[in-house]
Amino acid sequence: MTKDRVVSHNAKAWDQKVQNASPWTVPVSHEAVEAARTGRFSILLTAKKPVPRDWFPPVLAGTNILCLASGGGQQGPILAAAGADVTVFDISSAQLERDRLVARREGLSLKTVQGDMQDLSRFSDGAFDLVFCPVSVTYIPAVEPVFGQVYRVLKKGGTFLFGATNPFVYIFNGADWDQDRFTVSNRLPFCSLDELSAEEAAAMLEQKEAIEYSHTLESLIGGQTAAGFSVTGFYEDVDDDLICRYAAKYFATRAVK
Repeated sequence: MTKDRVVSHNAKAWDQKVQNASPWTVPVSHEAVEAARTGRFSILLTAKKPVPRDWFPPVLAGTNILCLASGGGQQGPILAAAGADVTVFDISSAQLERDRLVARREGLSLKTVQGDMQDLSRFSDGAFDLVFCPVSVTYIPAVEPVFGQVYRVLKKGGTFLFGATNPFVYIFNGADWDQDRFTVSNRLPFCSLDELSAEEAAAMLEQKEAIEYSHTLESLIGGQTAAGFSVTGFYEDVDDDLICRYAAKYFATRAVK
């Protein structure tokens, strides 16, 4: 598939995830927003482990933050309640509506922009103090161009907080995985269409299931340093998947321009 077709399909897939109340589409509570107003907040780059507070500036008031591919009414409203000037940029109109819903409900000021994370041309050089990007590059074929654009839109000394899926999970056959069997069958880098027949791929697209990509650790971490970033923080995370009994499924990095 062409890049434009992947973008269009995954936008519709995430709109459907909103309809299905996927965990990454459920807006934060009023109580969480109220806590953030007092400086007490907890947000996720990955599945369960909160981002360390010292990965953020000591004071968020006046900090320009881009929540990149981070719609869903979760991170953006929390950071806005904590005092930051927030722009939420996401491919899914339904995900962005979640952010607007929380903003209306809580009287928050934040900006929402619909677009593809692979194209940040609408933002000027050095526009942001911090870019927050939770697990989302899973849905694009190449990450290095994104890192280059994030580097451009950050101010000197700005921070890039990034979450990703560990690529190793994609070596296992998807159908067997669904039966809690881990059968090694795929090569990395990987696209979720690769292991399907033409009929299976057509059914997947018809059902609006998102197309996923594995990338490699070299591209996910080395791609940041190649763009000019210095990686200053790292942690791993798990979810409730059976595979997490054996290894962490996610990781997060903090990088500085």
